[in-house]
Amino acid sequence: MKPTLVIHGAAGRVGRRIMALAVEEQVFQIAGAVDHPAHPELGKDAGVLAGVSPIGVNLDKSFPQKASVVIDFSLPQAAAETISWAEKSGTALVMGTTGLDNTHMDLLKKAARKIAIVQATNMSLGMNLLFSIVGKVAEALGANYDIEITEAHHRFKKDAPSGSALSLAKSICQATGRDFPGCLVHGREGKEALRQGGTIGMHAIRAGDIVGQHSVIYSTIGETITISHNAHSRDTFVGGALRAANWILTQKPGLYTMQHVLGLA
Repeated sequence: MKPTLVIHGAAGRVGRRIMALAVEEQVFQIAGAVDHPAHPELGKDAGVLAGVSPIGVNLDKSFPQKASVVIDFSLPQAAAETISWAEKSGTALVMGTTGLDNTHMDLLKKAARKIAIVQATNMSLGMNLLFSIVGKVAEALGANYDIEITEAHHRFKKDAPSGSALSLAKSICQATGRDFPGCLVHGREGKEALRQGGTIGMHAIRAGDIVGQHSVIYSTIGETITISHNAHSRDTFVGGALRAANWILTQKPGLYTMQHVLGLA
């Protein structure tokens, strides 16, 4: 019997692709498709909304009684409901929603005492490889290299800088002993905007339909090294989320990252 999957944020851009690929791969049985109570598509077949054949599961405002795993790509203000439901129902959780605050993280840590959770700011396998190496590169190069992080996303993205850009910065800070987030400089302007040693510049671009671009620039007098990742489509994140959902099914309660899913932690 197939494990059952619930998707929260199922009518969103990423949610629809999770639904489409999950139906296509046939690893999971779709048990629920949840979105905002005022969403205009409520009551419609979730498979049809995702651009595939009808699956007999309608977009709903409420979670089902239980499932094997839930993938959440909704909004920060809806994340607490998902965490609470997953904890109470004993459902494993893959949390891909970005923009979470300390309160959300506390809720995830509490729930992780009872259920297995994967939480990541970016589900891309390639991006998570970057998370694991950018700190090592910064440590190896040393303090004489200035570090700047740039990220670009579509015009509809609400949070800035992206959660992935912050994760890159955090990895660098942990490896080099910098204060996070105290060393971050978000953009520059004015006549006295000289770069300060030990800081990390953060720059956010919002334009068109850019899926996701992240670069870490290490530069000193004489040379520049750039490590970058470009997501060509949202399926990059969807594939990672579905891989995490399959992986988490066999894990003990705890709070995991994509580094664990990839065997890097």
